[in-house]
Amino acid sequence: MTPFIAEILGTALLITLGCGVVANVILNETKGNNSGWIVITTGWGLAVYVAVVVAGPYSGAHINPAVTIALAVAGSFSWEAVPSYLLGQFIGAMIGALVVWLVYKDHFDRTDDTGLKRAVFCTDPAISNTFRNFLSEVVGTFVLVFTVLYFTDASIADTESVIGLGSLGALPVAFLVWSIGLSLGGTTGYAINPARDLGPRIMHAIMPIKGKGDNNWGYSWIPVIGPIVGGILAAALAMALA
Repeated sequence: MTPFIAEILGTALLITLGCGVVANVILNETKGNNSGWIVITTGWGLAVYVAVVVAGPYSGAHINPAVTIALAVAGSFSWEAVPSYLLGQFIGAMIGALVVWLVYKDHFDRTDDTGLKRAVFCTDPAISNTFRNFLSEVVGTFVLVFTVLYFTDASIADTESVIGLGSLGALPVAFLVWSIGLSLGGTTGYAINPARDLGPRIMHAIMPIKGKGDNNWGYSWIPVIGPIVGGILAAALAMALA
């Protein structure tokens, strides 16, 4: 297991279970149909738990480009390793999206609402407002990354250690993401992860999903740039307070 493979597997598990819980709640004729926001946020939190358990020992389980970039900005992660981590995260996210479609294909076929089909894969704002939608993603990711840096103190115990979400232990990270979803996720669906949104959005565009509608590319930059900005701001504040 290499860090690159660990990031692929971890992110694939994250998206399989995270987008999977969305599919279970919003697609027609599923066992979990209409079970609500609490189920979705809990599912995403537990998806992070599973991903961190698997990837943590090998890559630090960043499973999020915003986390990887923020750790590099904070001087806690090598910039040379950033491209491979980001590539692994996007590959994993796309694999996870494919798995969700294969598992729930019958329910996609029985769902007419194109917006619901897209929502399984990527985020959309509840109320379209570019500034506030962007702010929502910045703030949510700021909370995520700042808390990660606070828990770990942005330090490496020895030369063999890999800093990242895995250094926290899986359960605290799950609670952190669950809290963000419950408290801040109602505006945009809390992507707080560029790979989580863009990878599945690309798969939505290229997969033969019956009656899938458009991909809302005009919005797609917000859940990519917003989390990166939020992560960098969190890293900057953490360094200023150190």
